[in-house]
Amino acid sequence: MTIEPRLALRLQFLSRVIIKEIRHLSSTDQRLFPDADTRVDFDRLETDLDLAERVEAFVGRFCRLQDTIGDKLLPALLNAMGEKTASVMDNLDRAERLGWIVSAEEWLAMRHLRNQMVHEYVEDPVILANALQNGHQFVVVLIGAGEEMIAEIMRKGWL
Repeated sequence: MTIEPRLALRLQFLSRVIIKEIRHLSSTDQRLFPDADTRVDFDRLETDLDLAERVEAFVGRFCRLQDTIGDKLLPALLNAMGEKTASVMDNLDRAERLGWIVSAEEWLAMRHLRNQMVHEYVEDPVILANALQNGHQFVVVLIGAGEEMIAEIMRKGWL
């Protein structure tokens, strides 16, 4: 299937960006959660600059990757395939049916976590702690979605 050059360039650009974002999020995730038993010590957040920076990096990179995949790559890829893009939920449902994401509901749960990590950061460390732990669990899912969409672009010969 041939697509217009402008759209092909957009998909190629987004794929490169997502590959970098995956690498950066993976690195930060491993540094913040070095093993399965790691829990972030939020009592140290105010005094441990390195920990605070790792938390900030994790939140930013998690949010950025989710936004790039869900708000930019997914609609562009659907468009390239001749699909009509619609609401976020409709796009996620279509991505789930195509096997690019595990679950639209799970994606919305990740989006809710993103909002908690960003908006509740200063106000409630317990909410942030839970959101970070849950975000850590979703890193594999988020990376898998990005890799699956990039694989689809490659299968179509657009990358």
